Amino acid sequence: MVRLLGRFGGGSARRPGGPRPPQTPDRAHDRHEGPLRGTSPTRAERDGARPRRRPGALRAAVGGRSVAGQVFVLQVVIVLLLVVAAVVALVLQVRHDSTIEARNRSVAVAQAFANAPGTVEALNSPDPSAVLQPRAEAARRATDVDFIVVMDTNGIRYTHPKPDRIGKKFVGNIAPALAGRVVTEDITGTIGPLVQAVVPIKDDDGKVVGLVSAGITTAKVGGTANQQLPLLLMAAAVGLALATAGTALVSRRLLRQTHGLGPHEMTRMYEHHDAVLHAVREGVLIVDGEGGLLLANDEAHRLLHLPADAEGRHVLDLALPADTAGLLASGRVATDEVHRVKDRLLAVNQRPTDIQGGPPGSVATLRDSTELRALSGRAEVARERLDMLYDATVGIGTSLDVTRTAEELAELAVPRFADFATVDLFDAVLSGGQPEAATTLRRVALSGIREDAPLYKVGERIPLVDSAPQARGISSGRAVLEARLAEATGWHAQDEQRSAHVIEYGIHSLIAVPLRAGHLVLGTVSLWRSDKPQPFDTEEVALAEELATRAAVSIDNARRYTREHTMAVTLQRSLLPRRLPEQDALDIAYKYLPAQAGVGGDWFDVLPLSGARVALVVGDVVGHGLHAAATMGRLRTAVHNFSALDLPPDELLALLDELVARIDQDEAEESGNSPVTGATCLYAVYDPVSRLCTVARAGHPPPAVIHPDGSVEYADVPVGPPLGLGGLPFETADLELAEGSRLVLYTDGLVEDRERDIDVGLELLRTALEQAGPSPEDTCRAVLDARPPSRATDDIALIVARTQALAADRIAEWQVPADPAAVSNVRASVSRQLARWGLDDLAFTTELILSELVTNAIRYGGDPIHVRILFDRTLICEVFDSSSTSPHLRYAAMTDEGGRGLFLVAQLSDRWGTRYTPAGKVIWAEQPLP
Repeated sequence: MVRLLGRFGGGSARRPGGPRPPQTPDRAHDRHEGPLRGTSPTRAERDGARPRRRPGALRAAVGGRSVAGQVFVLQVVIVLLLVVAAVVALVLQVRHDSTIEARNRSVAVAQAFANAPGTVEALNSPDPSAVLQPRAEAARRATDVDFIVVMDTNGIRYTHPKPDRIGKKFVGNIAPALAGRVVTEDITGTIGPLVQAVVPIKDDDGKVVGLVSAGITTAKVGGTANQQLPLLLMAAAVGLALATAGTALVSRRLLRQTHGLGPHEMTRMYEHHDAVLHAVREGVLIVDGEGGLLLANDEAHRLLHLPADAEGRHVLDLALPADTAGLLASGRVATDEVHRVKDRLLAVNQRPTDIQGGPPGSVATLRDSTELRALSGRAEVARERLDMLYDATVGIGTSLDVTRTAEELAELAVPRFADFATVDLFDAVLSGGQPEAATTLRRVALSGIREDAPLYKVGERIPLVDSAPQARGISSGRAVLEARLAEATGWHAQDEQRSAHVIEYGIHSLIAVPLRAGHLVLGTVSLWRSDKPQPFDTEEVALAEELATRAAVSIDNARRYTREHTMAVTLQRSLLPRRLPEQDALDIAYKYLPAQAGVGGDWFDVLPLSGARVALVVGDVVGHGLHAAATMGRLRTAVHNFSALDLPPDELLALLDELVARIDQDEAEESGNSPVTGATCLYAVYDPVSRLCTVARAGHPPPAVIHPDGSVEYADVPVGPPLGLGGLPFETADLELAEGSRLVLYTDGLVEDRERDIDVGLELLRTALEQAGPSPEDTCRAVLDARPPSRATDDIALIVARTQALAADRIAEWQVPADPAAVSNVRASVSRQLARWGLDDLAFTTELILSELVTNAIRYGGDPIHVRILFDRTLICEVFDSSSTSPHLRYAAMTDEGGRGLFLVAQLSDRWGTRYTPAGKVIWAEQPLP
């Protein structure tokens, strides 16, 4: 651009984009040299006269901007490198020669001294140092070496320039010299880098009797060469100066002959500059130091509406706006200053031209930002709307809760899109059902910039009027825009009094958008505007529809989840015990907390057994959902059926294990894969007569026992594999529980968590049990209150059972001999015991039942035979014998003499059955109390 100043500095009156006459190479060169000198072109130069060359050409020749300057620099660098290489080579050669000379001299001196007459005799004298030290010092001074050291074969010095080192060991390699060879070494000693030689001293027989070492520093040998080095450097400097001068003369001649560039290249360069300057879509103005316009390209003429003769005139005389003309005349620095010129907004950038020694003045560029401003505004609005849609995608539907999803939509819309936002849904949607034709909506979300707006509050029912925008939107499936609510008569018809208050409050514009998910209309979202004076427009309606569409999908997903979750919870609740059976052996309290993330497979049960015993069951099916709940129901039913057989806990768990394995096998054959149901279970049977609790567990956490004194321990019950794995038998443990003890059974959801180890959970449970109240209900409450307030990810089943013992005066037992005559004695004893209990009304039936059971035991069983009567909630008669054969109920024919005993027992008792013990079996019968 500096060169263009010279080209257009004459102030031609024609437009810059007009035709230009062809120019000769000399003329182009002349115009190039004026700006290079930093001055304006003279009249002679504008008339085509060649200017006189100034002394600055030499500086141009040696500079690096032209080809001549680059050649000059390259030649100087080559000469300099050659001189440096020669000096370095000489120095290295001198050092090498010095080292060789030092080696030769040290070897020669050492050999001369070793072979000198009298040296061997001196070594054999009583005091070698006294003889050899003067000789060595005289030889050292004569040969100009730094030291001559004579030593014995062990390296102990006899001579040394410093007498205090005589008698000390020589520092160096003497092994080759002891072998008869000459050794030279390059070392750095206390006097600097040196070369030392070690030669052997041999007697007449050729035996090495001593060693001589001579050394000399390399500096002493190379001193002559170092003295010649300054002269060499001076000669190199003179040669470099002569070469530089010669190169400069050649470059100056080259510059004068070529003018820096060839004529054709210079002309082409200027033609290209002209084309670019006047074709660019940005205005360019060049103003001199006095405010005169030197150059204005075509775009500047168009943007500023400049006259054709603007070049050469002062910028204040061009009828420009005052602020724009003042900026151009001042020459100050400006960056993207916006100036209005008629109907355009121009961004002006201005910089001075004399920052680096150029001519005084300034260069200004103009950019039309009118359309860019409008486009930038629209782009910013579009970006904000895209951001809102993105936030809607990630921010709406974060939970599978219908109400929370509606609240997220309202919170997103305020205040970025509307001043108030309301979401109204049909009641069926809130409960997970499918919305049908309805006349009312329920407000589930309200968000606004203020809280005192006279709109329907959350929870209120809103009637649908056909003329209301919300009703019209639901019926048509499209958004309804009420740009001016004050003029919307249909909207006023819905609630005239409330509508008047809304208008009074300042709400003036509304968009009502139906929430559609496929063919279902779930409700409507209303967007209200109050503070912003402009009403909603059609583009904002499109954005509102897009927001509503995305929110409707999330609300529908939440609705479907609510429906499925309700179904699963209903199924699960129907499979769990609705009330506990009546029994007196245990005082029981329980709690069941379903997981918030989904329905699980935890279950529990309390099962009364024969002999006043009670079975407690706690189980957990792996996984969540309907499959886990259904599997839990199957297992619970199986436990009910197996417990009716009065099986021991370990045998019952073995049957459950087989059942789970069959379930897995059936599902694998049906679905083609191999899912594992997986379940854990704990089964405990408590006997209030013996106060023994028999427990077995399959992969389940151990039960906790709270003793009457308040101490807590986890029962040592052998753990078996989870149900369905098979392969290993289950083991039982007998716990003797004092009356008033509390047995705590639970599922792993109470003690296990993703963020903590199960041992930590067990310790927390122990602490809570130690601080719990005495009743089972207090214990359940204390355990659940001690849980961390985090979201439950698994079901929790908790049972606390306080043990009761059957009083001794309610138990009657007799040993019966294996004699049919003993049956009458049993009847008499039972009658007397029933009379003491006040149960005379049951005496006849009890005698009849026991007569049949004892007779069968005597006839078909084995010794010993034992009879026990328990006075509990029912009257329980039990007959023990050692046989494992169980009697069967049958219907006797009219001609049969027997076979009616068990039939009579079944008719006279409420329940009867058989249970097996390790020593035999027990046949029992229960009668209800009168």
